Amino acid sequence: MSSQLPLSSPHVVVATVRHELTFLNVFRVVQALVYAGLAFSASGSGWLMSDGIDLAHGVAALYLVFALVSLLLNRRSMAHATMAVSVSLVIDIAAAVLAIAAMHDARIGIAMMLAVNLSAGALILPLRLSSFFAALATLGVLGHTFFGSPTSGSLDDRSLMEGGLFGLAYFASTTLCHVLGRQLRATEALAEQRSTDLANLSQVNELIIRRMKTGVLLVDDANRIHQINESAWMLLGNPGADQRDLGKLAPELSRRLYHWMTSGKLDETATQLADGVPEVVPRFSRLAPNDDSHVLIFLDDTSLLSRRAEELTLTSLGRLSASIAHEIRNPLAAIRYSAQLLAESTKMDSTDQRMVEIINNHCVRLNEIIENILQLSRRERSRPETLDLGHWAQDFVAEYSEGNDLGIDSLRVVANTGAPVAAVADPQQLQQVVWNLVQNALRYGRMPSEPARVMVVIRLGEHGVPILEVIDRGPGIAPKVAAQIFEPFYTTHEYGTGLGLYLARQMAEANQAALEYVRVAGGGSCFRLTLTPAHMSKAATDEDA
Repeated sequence: MSSQLPLSSPHVVVATVRHELTFLNVFRVVQALVYAGLAFSASGSGWLMSDGIDLAHGVAALYLVFALVSLLLNRRSMAHATMAVSVSLVIDIAAAVLAIAAMHDARIGIAMMLAVNLSAGALILPLRLSSFFAALATLGVLGHTFFGSPTSGSLDDRSLMEGGLFGLAYFASTTLCHVLGRQLRATEALAEQRSTDLANLSQVNELIIRRMKTGVLLVDDANRIHQINESAWMLLGNPGADQRDLGKLAPELSRRLYHWMTSGKLDETATQLADGVPEVVPRFSRLAPNDDSHVLIFLDDTSLLSRRAEELTLTSLGRLSASIAHEIRNPLAAIRYSAQLLAESTKMDSTDQRMVEIINNHCVRLNEIIENILQLSRRERSRPETLDLGHWAQDFVAEYSEGNDLGIDSLRVVANTGAPVAAVADPQQLQQVVWNLVQNALRYGRMPSEPARVMVVIRLGEHGVPILEVIDRGPGIAPKVAAQIFEPFYTTHEYGTGLGLYLARQMAEANQAALEYVRVAGGGSCFRLTLTPAHMSKAATDEDA
């Protein structure tokens, strides 16, 4: 049998039972000492029945031994509190009934002390079990009235009424203590839960503040820093842990804080608090209204604000550009069609034909820009598959050679591994990326008066990472230009759009791949595409599952 303690956590139950069981065992020792005092005191003869001296001495001695043993075994009995309390209450009731029989004149005090035992036990035991012990104690007191009356056989109405009232008090006290104990456990469990939630919330808040991009400082009225998060620490120039004086650490910030506290005006101009860190815009806030003892300082990194504004601007411009590009297609098609009709005329001289050719060239270039912008705006989500890069590259080169007249130029696949190279990517988007790289290599990767020689290299990098490289033997790209080739609309060619490499990198990142430019020793260029290995993708999928 185990005690039912609803709405209580294990920690609360153990702590509560330990206190209640300790109180019960300590009170039992005091109770036993009272019994012994009544039984062995010089004046105790007035309490004792003439034929109950030996019984009183025996009950008092044995009960005192039991009380001391119970107190000594208090910690060990925690694990079996219900059983320990049940056995001890049976002995308490038996000792009380025998003590009443031996010391009849002290029956009222003994019966009252028994109520404390029952009430303390009710705090630990279930209601049904505590009610059973209350009934057992009531039967014991009434049984003594019926069978142990000092008037030998005549029923004492007063003793009978006292026994009934004590029985009623036992039931009332056990029920009341059980209800109060249950509410106490529920309250303690709720308090512990609230304490745990508060501690967890405090940890979450501390983690959020520590990881915030905005710097946060807590400064007191003595201009000393009490709390500082990682961002504020970096924006202040990584000061030492012992540097807490804001006036010495950031004089400009201290000056602005004083100006805000005295005038209520906020200086929103950007300032640099240390060498080599971004500029910040400080903001101040009191922890409580009209309380200047502690002030929160927020440091907004202007570089982050500029980056967010730039992202919003690029998003808006992308949507606007897509709308404009869509509207331009129809008049552009009409211009090109009209130029083609003019080119069919036999009455134009060479100058007019050159003008028509220029119109057609610029129409083609403008159409490429429109197609790239529309492709960027409606780019679909990648659908990655596991590919054998060697076979895929062979098929790509064959398809590209069939669809494009290479002439004297060469395009071939070089596989530096004997085993298959497995990678994860969207086949269509990978084809667009490599097609763009190959197209650029054939167009720009050639020496003067020499054919272009382009290779699609498949190999394994460090830790088995699959790599696809498009290499040419042209003049290469100047370092200053190479730093900007992936920026949108950047081009060095007269008829370039500046979006090809930008789109290629965007599609590569959408496939969890990295596209970079690598200068080739001895001349030439290399665009390296580092893809996701198939085994890593499978491991990530298994973890998600």
